[in-house]
Amino acid sequence: MEQPILSIKGLEVQFHTLEGVVRAVNGISFDLQPGASLGIVGESGCGKSVSMLAAMKLIKEPPGKILSGSVLYKGNDLLKMEYHSIEAIRGKDIAMVFQDPMTSFNPVLTIGSQISEVLIVHLGMQPSQAKQRAVELLEMVKIPNASRRVNEYPHQFSGGMRQRAMIAMALACHPSIMIADEPTTALDVTIQAQIIELIKDLRTKEKMAVIWITHDLSVVAEIADRVIVMYAGFIVEEADIYTLYDQPQHPYTIALIQSIPRVDSRKSSKLVTIPGSPPNCVHLPPGCPFEPRCKFRCETCRRLIPPLVLVAPDHQVACWVDMITGRER
Repeated sequence: MEQPILSIKGLEVQFHTLEGVVRAVNGISFDLQPGASLGIVGESGCGKSVSMLAAMKLIKEPPGKILSGSVLYKGNDLLKMEYHSIEAIRGKDIAMVFQDPMTSFNPVLTIGSQISEVLIVHLGMQPSQAKQRAVELLEMVKIPNASRRVNEYPHQFSGGMRQRAMIAMALACHPSIMIADEPTTALDVTIQAQIIELIKDLRTKEKMAVIWITHDLSVVAEIADRVIVMYAGFIVEEADIYTLYDQPQHPYTIALIQSIPRVDSRKSSKLVTIPGSPPNCVHLPPGCPFEPRCKFRCETCRRLIPPLVLVAPDHQVACWVDMITGRER
C-alpha cells in the first residue's frame, strides 16, 4: 500500500480559558493518501478546524497548547520543525483555504499583489512574472476578466469570487495537499455547487490531496473518498464515503445522516433532530461524550470512553454498542 502523504498520530490540543481547560482535540489519529479526498465532519466546536490548524502549527500559544502527537508530512514531523522550516511548507506544499475569505485577505492590498507575494516568497519569481502568473491562476479558477480584476481589492469581489481568489492563492505553488475549512458555508447553494465542482476539477488536474472540513454531510458526499466524523474532540467514526452512508455504525453518524433533509421524503414526515446539546469541552463526561444524547447508551457508556476499533475493513468506530446486533461490544 502507498505511503500516506500526511499522517497524524495522537494529536491532542487544549486551550486555557477563564472557565478552565478546554479539551478541544483528544488524541486523534488518521492518514491521508496522496491524491485522496478526505472529509472531516461534525457540529461546530467538535475540533475539526482546530485539529488542522494545530497540524499546520497555527495555534497561538498561549492560550492554546499542542500537548502531544505528531504530524508527519512525507516522513517529517511538522510539530517539531523550527518556524522558518514550517513557513517554507505552509502555502507551498500544504495550502489552506479558510472559511471567510473577506477576513483572510488584506483589505488594503489588491488580490493580485497578495497572490504574487506567495509566488515571490516561495518560488522566487520576479514581480512582473508573479503578476502574470496571478492572472493565469485567476483564469484557472474561472474568474472572468482576470487581467483587470487582478488589480482590484477584496471588497470589489463577491463572496463566491473571493473564495475563488482564495483557492487561486492556495494553488499558486502547486501544493500536494489543500485544506479547505468550510469554504462554502457563507455562500448560496448555486455558488456552493460551483466551488465544489471547481475543487474537484482542480484536484484531478493538479493531482493533489484535499482535506475538506465541514458540518454538512451532503457536501461531503459530493467531494470526499473517505470521511472522518468528529464529536467533542474525538474521532467517533471513519470509513469510505459509500460505507459511511450505507452502513453507519456510530449513533451520532446515524443521527447526522437522518437529519439531512431529503427531497423524496413525504410532506407529512418531520425533520429528524438530535436531542440535547454538544458537551462543554471544559467539563467532558467521564465516559462516551455522546452518551447524554444517545438513545442506544448502556452502562459502560457512562463510565468509559470507547476506543476507535475496526468493525470492518477500513471502517473504524468508537462505540460500546454494536449497531447491527444492538448488544454491547
